[in-house]
Amino acid sequence: MDDSVQPTTGVSRTAVIIAQARAREHTRPDRLFADPLAAPLVEAVGWIPVQNAGHLNEGHFVLRTRFFDDHLLRVVSEGTSQVVLLAAGLDTRAFRLNWPKGTHLFEVDLPGLVAFKEAVLGVRRAVPRCDRTTVTADLRHDWADRLVAAGFDPSRPTAWLVEGLLMYLDEDGNDKLLTGIGELSAPGSTLALEHVNRAYVELPEMRAVHERLRRFGAGWASTLEDPVRRLTAHGWLASVTPQTRLAAEHGRPVPRLTDPAVVGAARMWLATAVRAG
Repeated sequence: MDDSVQPTTGVSRTAVIIAQARAREHTRPDRLFADPLAAPLVEAVGWIPVQNAGHLNEGHFVLRTRFFDDHLLRVVSEGTSQVVLLAAGLDTRAFRLNWPKGTHLFEVDLPGLVAFKEAVLGVRRAVPRCDRTTVTADLRHDWADRLVAAGFDPSRPTAWLVEGLLMYLDEDGNDKLLTGIGELSAPGSTLALEHVNRAYVELPEMRAVHERLRRFGAGWASTLEDPVRRLTAHGWLASVTPQTRLAAEHGRPVPRLTDPAVVGAARMWLATAVRAG
């Protein structure tokens, strides 16, 4: 990753694609969440035609967003007041969710993307609903020290979110990131993440998507066959929530590329975990 990366290149381009999904969801009368800042962030870059963004099911992005929203709000309602979004991208949760008083949310991402987002939010005069700190760092290297230097307290339970990142890191990068998170996590901390298994990567429908991602410099570099087992090895008690359950809860169709009836053994994992100890 290039520290000067902008949202039209590399993995940061995927942040625009996700923001587009949130912006379109915001316009629905039956929306699962409100995100009035998503469209301005996308418009500052330019909308990416869906056919060029890849056939990643937008319904999954919407259900994923709501799932992680609900998870974070539940955790903070139970007393966790420190939240960290790793690879925050164009995330606007600090501004759109009703955080309890005293919540401190940290957003970690590359300098170029952070600067872009701050510029757009500044023009919109956006006001966060919690204490918010941005941290510029490359998540393959020195992010933990920078997070602590920015005011993060490792002695306090933390709600971690790693959304749409791990598949872009190789296996070693996944383990290093999870190890770093674990070293900063007090007992009672929580972790929410997304990943994919190899069967998902190998779906025929995904071939064109992978080719486009590679052209953008954002090819997937790893898979995960058993998130519960992997997280257990890193000191977490984990569970996986299927998109079929989320779709039923919210009255939405199951996203085609996450429906076991369509994709068989292919999975996009949505996992949550609590720090053991």
